[in-house]
Amino acid sequence: MQTTDATTCVIGDIHGCHAALTLLLPQVLHRADTLVFLGDYVDRGPQSKEVVTTILDLQKKHPRVIPLMGNHDFLFLHYLTGRDSTVFAQVGGRQTLASYGIDPAAGHEEAIRRVPPEHLAFFRSLPLLWHDQHAIYVHAGLQPGRHLSQQSSQWCLWAREQFLQSTYDFGKPVVFGHTIFDEPYLTADKIGIDTGAVYGGQLTALLLPTRETISVPGRPDTP
Repeated sequence: MQTTDATTCVIGDIHGCHAALTLLLPQVLHRADTLVFLGDYVDRGPQSKEVVTTILDLQKKHPRVIPLMGNHDFLFLHYLTGRDSTVFAQVGGRQTLASYGIDPAAGHEEAIRRVPPEHLAFFRSLPLLWHDQHAIYVHAGLQPGRHLSQQSSQWCLWAREQFLQSTYDFGKPVVFGHTIFDEPYLTADKIGIDTGAVYGGQLTALLLPTRETISVPGRPDTP
């Protein structure tokens, strides 16, 4: 159980930017009682597999690591389980497949053989949201007026303007990724920390309760 002065570190959308993640972690790990990842570990960047491996290693070493589901992780899981992969291919999935040594033309059966079982279990285990004494954490946003236990994957993974424009009070700040900001978006009730690492922006971590942000350079987008 966390004490009221325990520090939670939240990390925004990584998108295969493993080099940025390895720059950021040494700056925050020693300060974090809990480490929360807001999802989108895969797609667009070159090292999705390495990102997942690093998070799995952290789960073995750090007392509390909470990785959440992002919409790109959801699409990759759909691909691996043989469901429609059209959108996955259109939004950077080819880079994810390349990181696992998967030929996009090979089909999901070959993909399942190439993806380590612990990675598949990782994607299957990702929750849509989490909360502690400091905040509520979710990849994209929450549906106003709906209890946390009734939030849908559509809102948690894909929400944008309707969530951002809402003034609904969830009782705690909502920390989210998904929507890219040039700088961390810090308001009383919402904190957005996707600062576009894969597009040449930055990979950002947020420390709570102090609201300190730490960012490192990302990388240019891969065509």
